[in-house]
Amino acid sequence: MSNLAVKIEDLHKMYRLGTIGGGTLRGDLQSMWARMRHKEDPNMMIGQEAYTKNEKFWALKGISFEVEKGEALGLIGGNGAGKSTTLKLLSQVTAPTKGKIYLDGRVASMLEVGTGFHPELTGRENIYLNGAILGMTKTEVTRKLDEIIDFSECEKFIDTPVKRYSSGMYVKLAFSVAAHLDSEIMIMDEVLAVGDMKFQEKCINKMVDVSQKEGRTILYVSHNMNTIRQLCKRCVVLDHGTVKFDGDRDEAIELYLGNETDKGIYNNYEDYNSELEHTGSVKIIDVEILDRRHAVIKENERLKIKVRWKANKDLSKLCFRMPIQFRDGSAVGMYISDHIENVKAGQLYESRIDLNTIGLVQGKYRIDIIISEINMFGGHIRADIVGNALNINVENVLNSVNNIEWYHNAWGSYSFPDSNIKTFVI
Repeated sequence: MSNLAVKIEDLHKMYRLGTIGGGTLRGDLQSMWARMRHKEDPNMMIGQEAYTKNEKFWALKGISFEVEKGEALGLIGGNGAGKSTTLKLLSQVTAPTKGKIYLDGRVASMLEVGTGFHPELTGRENIYLNGAILGMTKTEVTRKLDEIIDFSECEKFIDTPVKRYSSGMYVKLAFSVAAHLDSEIMIMDEVLAVGDMKFQEKCINKMVDVSQKEGRTILYVSHNMNTIRQLCKRCVVLDHGTVKFDGDRDEAIELYLGNETDKGIYNNYEDYNSELEHTGSVKIIDVEILDRRHAVIKENERLKIKVRWKANKDLSKLCFRMPIQFRDGSAVGMYISDHIENVKAGQLYESRIDLNTIGLVQGKYRIDIIISEINMFGGHIRADIVGNALNINVENVLNSVNNIEWYHNAWGSYSFPDSNIKTFVI
């Protein structure tokens, strides 16, 4: 155990469903009284199924792994895989049902926005509170206070009660405290997603720094594979409470992303409605890749796409915007079409898009399709969007053997040169 910071052996965690959890003692008593009379639970949401009394749910089913001192380990997997449960057990928020956990060092954790903060205390007072929880003296915290406040970008509000902070400010201060106070092990759930992009990048760089230069151990959970690539060299993939893979980061990410269903040559989106903000002035019906049996693009081949869409109101100008990304979500570039003018309400249209893919390196890509309204100032307003509308594989590309390499942690600027669009009324 000399060089190990974390060791987990045969860890199990079981929850009993439906027994308690009304949120208040009154609610739990109401639920219990209803069950005794074989009545419907008054605290159950409409459409929610009643759990059998004492029904068991195993969140973890015997996971085991080790983390060395100074290592940054990524925990990845789908929702319900057991990632957050594992971090809560390591943070001693809850106790395991079975199994053993060995920790060599003090633990600082961020499991959700506001963890470890008292809402009535100011930001400054909460810094001292967190330091005391970690076993630090007031003098030790004071020595690092200015550095914490400066990193958090919350100096103006540091003497304001944190209950008045936005979620982003909470995250900034909480991360700054966790990163700068003396803890040997940092545990991070996907709370950084609340912060702005600039601060997220700042946090990732700080975690890389404390891991590589200060020798601190990091356990990091995220659905953003780009940040996993930047921070971790090793990942554990969890699936329904078990360890599916433990090893190289890129193999783990490929395994995790491989669980996603690939799109076919033809995809119907008539019943699809994006959660992203859009006006709904047009509706994308379906998307099809033309002139091929598989979504595989080889050297110098063009990608021809047919999109059928319907206008829900009269529009003077539209255009297609098609962001292309690696399968891990890191950006490659975007195609922006010429304007489509004088669109009529109730009319069905077909757009044929011919894309020149020369210059794309070998790999797996996803393409979003956005139809945007063009306002009088030339601005783009989303009329409809289909995220991950197409998946394509680029293989045996000339540029790949010419040693051109694209880095997943950098935003691309690829623009599909010499591409075109033709739109018809159907």
